[in-house]
Amino acid sequence: MNSSKRLWLIIGPVITAFIILLLLLLSPINFAHNSAETERRAAVSLAPQVFKGRQIKKQALAGKYVPFFGSSELSRMDPLHPSVLAQKYHRNYRPFLLGAAGTQSLTQYYSMQPIETQMKNKKAVFIISPQWCVPQGARPDAFGFYYSKLQTVDWLQQIQNTRMNRYAAQRLLEMPSGHSDHAIAQMLRKVAKGKPLSNYNRLQLSVSALILSHEDQLFSDYRLGHNLSKIDKGVKQLPDSQSYASLDKTATTLGKENTTNNTLGIKNSFYSNRLRGHVARLKGEQAKFDYRKSPEYSDFELVLNQFAQTHTDVLFILPPINERWAKYTGLNREMIDQTNNKIKQQLASQGFNNVLDLSQDGGQPYFMEDTIHLGWRGWVAVDKGVRPFMANKQAKPQYHINTRYYSKDWQQLDPTTQNLTSFK
Repeated sequence: MNSSKRLWLIIGPVITAFIILLLLLLSPINFAHNSAETERRAAVSLAPQVFKGRQIKKQALAGKYVPFFGSSELSRMDPLHPSVLAQKYHRNYRPFLLGAAGTQSLTQYYSMQPIETQMKNKKAVFIISPQWCVPQGARPDAFGFYYSKLQTVDWLQQIQNTRMNRYAAQRLLEMPSGHSDHAIAQMLRKVAKGKPLSNYNRLQLSVSALILSHEDQLFSDYRLGHNLSKIDKGVKQLPDSQSYASLDKTATTLGKENTTNNTLGIKNSFYSNRLRGHVARLKGEQAKFDYRKSPEYSDFELVLNQFAQTHTDVLFILPPINERWAKYTGLNREMIDQTNNKIKQQLASQGFNNVLDLSQDGGQPYFMEDTIHLGWRGWVAVDKGVRPFMANKQAKPQYHINTRYYSKDWQQLDPTTQNLTSFK
């Protein structure tokens, strides 16, 4: 056998596989369908490719699944977690968890673009934490980890010259991700200036959309993890009755059993793995933290604007901070209250009236799992808001978006009662 034949035997299969994959990605064929089991796994997976993708979310949300937007609290899958409760008691909905550590408003806004149709006139739950509102805004590295070119292409394909879109384009350009593709960056600059995309731009988007959507269809159900086993295990630990007396009793028992190695009301495993040996140096360390002024407030307006555009009925949840931990680290209680007041003002003034404010409950026993994340009895409190919201028909929301919330004035407003009242 001559050398050229031997070389072909080595590299030929690789070249052939690459050509087949390229043909698949460019093919007009739709590979879109996922099994019910894949939907179940994806809904609780918190997998980045699911969050950044389109196909699995679109299919699941067209059925009984409801988007639960948030961040790292969604991963605290104890037996009282919303996904466990919905499965155990055969609720008329199933949470589709969208978010993980590092996902904030700007990331969530772009994640909504591929599922705009599935959100129209539907319900959603959105958990927003005061810790998102740091002075510098969303971290570029965290945003980049969850950045999706597919979502950006979907957004650009339906772009219009609005204040929302101009602001969203400008914010994306402030991130390294916004410059990761030269053609996309060029289009973003046009949108940020209120200029229309050219016919050639739209052709570029169509080709990109075809390739990226097929890539998503082929690979988004890969490595969905083992979170579903946590949900199934949690179901077995719940009482037969879903009365809140029964659920609170179970939550209290589990909380007591799992917070025995510290006096801060923190889960044993979290304390052992993250805090033990570091607690002494953390005393008073958060005294200078301040969440009152941040670009995050305008990023949050993108989310609200998107919900208004799709007429989505949303339950917003404001979680607390572990009170004992806050006191130990010197976190300013007044600052936290003013931060939550600023968020609530932004919601109420624009017609977002379904708000479950748990921000004062961080001192309740077994309410928090760790320093800032909801735990056993905290999830029970969440369910007291979620369950009736999902079960009952809600009045059609009447939203009225105020574009002043995109301004630097709002981002930097000191949220005193007087300032909040006078802001228009």
